[in-house]
Amino acid sequence: MSTSHKSLKTLQDLAHTRVDEATKHLGELIASKQASEVKLAMLQQYRTEYRDRFMQTARSGIEPNAWRNYSAFLIKLDEAIAAQQMSVDHSHKATEHGQQKWVSEHTRAKAFDTLSLRQEQHEQLRQNKREQIQSDEHSSNKFRKQQEEGGS
Repeated sequence: MSTSHKSLKTLQDLAHTRVDEATKHLGELIASKQASEVKLAMLQQYRTEYRDRFMQTARSGIEPNAWRNYSAFLIKLDEAIAAQQMSVDHSHKATEHGQQKWVSEHTRAKAFDTLSLRQEQHEQLRQNKREQIQSDEHSSNKFRKQQEEGGS
């Protein structure tokens, strides 16, 4: 194996390692994004249910203190939902970046694979030519010996 082939193999291995790392990282980002979205959906559902309970209680009459408590809690839920929405947005951006990173690493690895394949094909072609030359020389030497033996 030539030095250039060893160097290319090292680069190819490194590129595949980076693809594996990018794949793992992307999987983690996707899982995090999904968990973040589930948490947001749960908060939104809880807020809807809590608001519905508040409205039902308000229809049948509610004391001012209970009204303030319901209102304050709904405000806290809205703040939590807004914070979670920011987390979801951040997760989406991080996942998109992770996908771009994976595509970039995958493309780089494919390029090294292509270079390696071309180098192997080129080496095989050179080997085939060497073998053909050796075969031709062997045939030529054999024919010359036959001529020399037959002519003497």
